[in-house]
Parts: sequence; C-alpha cells; structure tokens
Amino acid sequence: MTCRIGFVGAGNVAARHARVLSGFPDVRIVGIADTDAARAAGLAREHGTAAYGDHAALLRSERLDAVYVCVPPFAHGQIELAVLDAGLSLFVEKPLALDEATARRVAAAARRRGAVTAVGHHWRYLDVVEQARRLLGDRPVRLAVGVWLDKVPPVPWWPRRDGSGGQVIEQAVHVLDLARLLVGEVTEVSAHESGHPPDQAEGAVGAATGALLRFRDGATGILGATCLLGWKHRAGLEIYAEGIALRISEDRLVVDTGAGRRVIVEAGDARRRVDRAFVDAVLRRGTDVRAPYDDALRTHRLACAVARAATSGAPVRLEDTDG
Repeated sequence: MTCRIGFVGAGNVAARHARVLSGFPDVRIVGIADTDAARAAGLAREHGTAAYGDHAALLRSERLDAVYVCVPPFAHGQIELAVLDAGLSLFVEKPLALDEATARRVAAAARRRGAVTAVGHHWRYLDVVEQARRLLGDRPVRLAVGVWLDKVPPVPWWPRRDGSGGQVIEQAVHVLDLARLLVGEVTEVSAHESGHPPDQAEGAVGAATGALLRFRDGATGILGATCLLGWKHRAGLEIYAEGIALRISEDRLVVDTGAGRRVIVEAGDARRRVDRAFVDAVLRRGTDVRAPYDDALRTHRLACAVARAATSGAPVRLEDTDG
C-alpha cells in the first residue's frame, strides 16, 4: 500500500517533513499547496509533484489519503476542517492555532469523523524521554522547571501576537507538552509577561514570560521563556522527585542521583519517528501516534492559559481536562 500525502504550507517545517516522508518507500507526496506560489512551486519541484495556490485546489485535484498542515498559527482552522470534511487523515504541525476555540472546533470535527490525527510534538518520540519515565518510576514529581530561551525567528508573522500567538504558544508549547507527559495535568496557572522587545512595534509578542503552574497531583511547575537573544540558548525541562534530578532537552538527558552525574545522549531520530508513526496509522499498520489531536488540544489549552494569564495578570483555572 502507498500513502498519498498532500501538504498545505511549504515553509521550512513542511520541507523537513517532506524530506523525511520522501524517504519512505510506502509514501508518495502528490501535491504541495501554499498561498506563496513560488514557495509551493519550489518544494513541489524538489519532490517531483504538483503545486497549488491553496488547500481547496489541492483537495479538489488530487486523490489523497492524508494531508500535512504546516502553516503559521494564524492560518489554522478552515484548512483542517476542509481536510476532515474530505474524509482524510490529518497531521498538524504545532501550534494548533492562535486560540483555543479554533482548535476545539477542529478537535470536534475530527472526533465526528473518526479521523486518524497526529500533531508534531516530536519530543514525545525521544529515547531520552522514555528513559526519563523509566528512571522516575513511581516517584511523584514535586517540581518541574521548563525554559525556552531563544531568538525571534526570521519570519514576518512571528513577532506579532496576531501572527504567532506569542512565544509560549508557538515555541514553549513543546516544554509544556513534555511537562504534561511526565508530570501530569495542570489545574491552574499564574503568569507575567514583560514588554515587547524594543525594536518591535505595538502588538508585538512579549520579550519574556514567567509562569507558575499548579499540577493536579500536587507538583509545582515554573516556566521561563524569552525571545531576546540572538541565538537558541536553551530549551528543555528539569524534573525533581525524591532522590533524583533529571534535565531533558532535545539532544540529551542529564541524570543526577547524588552519586555522580550521568549524561545520556539522544541516539534516535524523533523527527523521523513522528512521521513514520503517522503513516503507519493511516495505513492501519501501527498505533504509535503519541500526540493525537485531542491530546495535543490539552497541551494547547495549557499554553493558551499561560498566555492569557500573562496578559491579563490574573490566574487562570483550567477546567477538568478529563471532562
């Protein structure tokens, strides 16, 4: 069987997924859609496929099994709904949207359709994350400290709140997803956001965010994020439980039990695994999708709650995520 995949969005993230997928013998990329015609044509040429000016033309013209939606945060919503209405499987690159309401509508449509869905939280496929889970065992986590210390990405929509939603929603959502996975659900957040960077106009994202998280099982969480740097300084999660300290990033796990520090280097390829798991699910060959849309919605809700608390100055309680 061959999985026929189309792309909506032809930027850097779409190109990365397309390179991975093109290496799978059971995948055929059959179309690339982007409102930037030159960008769509360039990625289409690279993969020997057709280019389209929008998602509607792609859906109308090609026989598809699945669609990858790799668009900026502000462009999510109608594309996913159209893909689901066409009865196709759906892969969405994070974040899910600018807001929670849009993502909720997509999640409801996916449930009605019974669609195979996945979201690009590839950190869930890191070997070091699985090792961290094993090392924690049944120890209750009591403190989680997450950071995303980075630069402003070189795309025009990112510095604006109405383009990216802000750094927590667009970048630090990876750390929040990992916290949910290893620590549990969050019931309340408080946060503060500093002013926007001095070279940005009104409506720009904040230069830094600090948040306090209350986890359902009693743990405390701290999140710090900034886009003031000229480089990606650090991104990851520290976890503290009785007798163990773990520091997890995309390329390593640092373990400290008081008897010496051990560094475990990531040996796998999580970016490949997330695509392989989705294709296998679409072809009914596997069930290793670790971030289906419904679960990613919980992470997105948490990121939106942090962003809302940071701009309002008031704590935000999350309703029961099991409800």
